[in-house]
Amino acid sequence: TDRRLHSHDVRPPVSEADWQNEVSAYGYEGFEGDANDYFRVDIVKSLSDGAAAKEHVRTIETKFRLVHIMTGCALFSHKVKLPDWGFDQQEVTCAKQGTLPNSIWYIEQNEHPLLGADAEKVNYKNPGFLGKFWELQKVMWTTNAGLVESHAWDSRPPSWPILRRGINFWGKERRHIYLIGNPVIWWSSSAAIGIYFIFKALSVLRWQRGFKDYEDVSFKRFDYEIGTSVLGWAFHYLPFFLMSRQLFLHHYFPALYFAIIALCQIYDFATNRISALGLRDRPAIGMSGVAAMLALSIVAFTLYAPLSYGNRWTQDSCKKVKLLNTWDFDCSLYPVRMSDYSISSAASGKVAPTKAPPAVAGNDKQKKKDANVTPQPEGDPHVSRVEKVEYRDQDGNILNEAQVKELEGKVSFETRYETKTRVIDSDGNEIHEEPAGAEGHAPPHPDVDRLPETAVDQPDDDGREKPATASPEDDIGKEKSVEKADDGKPRPASEPQEATG
Repeated sequence: TDRRLHSHDVRPPVSEADWQNEVSAYGYEGFEGDANDYFRVDIVKSLSDGAAAKEHVRTIETKFRLVHIMTGCALFSHKVKLPDWGFDQQEVTCAKQGTLPNSIWYIEQNEHPLLGADAEKVNYKNPGFLGKFWELQKVMWTTNAGLVESHAWDSRPPSWPILRRGINFWGKERRHIYLIGNPVIWWSSSAAIGIYFIFKALSVLRWQRGFKDYEDVSFKRFDYEIGTSVLGWAFHYLPFFLMSRQLFLHHYFPALYFAIIALCQIYDFATNRISALGLRDRPAIGMSGVAAMLALSIVAFTLYAPLSYGNRWTQDSCKKVKLLNTWDFDCSLYPVRMSDYSISSAASGKVAPTKAPPAVAGNDKQKKKDANVTPQPEGDPHVSRVEKVEYRDQDGNILNEAQVKELEGKVSFETRYETKTRVIDSDGNEIHEEPAGAEGHAPPHPDVDRLPETAVDQPDDDGREKPATASPEDDIGKEKSVEKADDGKPRPASEPQEATG
């Protein structure tokens, strides 16, 4: 390119960190440059492949650092990207004491007139199945860990086993889809996990005191078989505690399967395999318990089906099954009676044109003015406007005035405005009007849409930083000083009905 790599003691255009200097490529063919164009090549032998690559620079195999002669900083690249004028490319700086992974470079392709056709050629090594598998795990972890912005319907792992809140997905014409589990199955499976932990704690305590419980075959099988399922539950649940990314209730689903399996195993041991309980010789009791559990599950499924499938519902039916205050679906959005849905459908249809009032003779100016006014239907519906302000923390809990006042000056609040119009007829009945073709949607989901709400001020990163083979470790320390993420500070959220249009 006939450009010279240059750095000087000036802050970069984006990072503006004291430990980083600006880097640019400037000049033209034959340009002499100055002393700030000189970099020293330091081969990193621990990361280079082969003995020859550790002695002199070889394509792909040699990993090296470019150290600026005048300032001692090293050529550095990280996740921060340049704005539009930089075509969203990664920012390259010269970092003083920069971390090793992001200051490692290698030559991917080399062309020179003196290289003949018989010149030695090198290529990337085939990492094999295990190498590709491990790289995939690292990329997935890095990508998921970067989704740290808050979301209107996110939740944290401790709330999942107790089904503390769900996710609002869609709403239109006073029908809504809200993700909520079957309380009967959900809470029973969570209780099964708790039963095993209590059993394990007591068994270890008794074992330390010299009891021979594990000589009993049923006791040993109970610990091994149910413990295997609980271990699967733990592997699919506990890692989420290490993630600061956006998390949702559906992330618990894989662990939920193992919890349900543990529930069935505990019931099997209690009714068929533990003779001390006396139920093994009475199979009718065990079958009756299964039938009762199945019936309760079906009843719960039927009660919550309008939320799962967006069916018609009423306010009273909604309030009866809202068992927890933290379940933030809004029952007031449903009509009082099922018959109100027909009124809503009629109101959202096409309105018949009304006859224009007769013009007053001799008042051409008023006639011309009235011609520009949209005709109103008879009855003149009344429009009422209500202002409502809610403050919510990162878990979606509503904060009262005392809590908000206590947090003032300690945290920053973000405000979201929403306007709603209620149209009421002459009898005081609310008419639900919605523009044709309009649909309400929940906030964009980060695992599907990856829209700006989940990527505000976050650079797009697919987890494949260059160089791909620079180091098996991710650069974490310096990144946090540049990409500061909001760490769960309370902020006001919009009303729960924001996602239901």
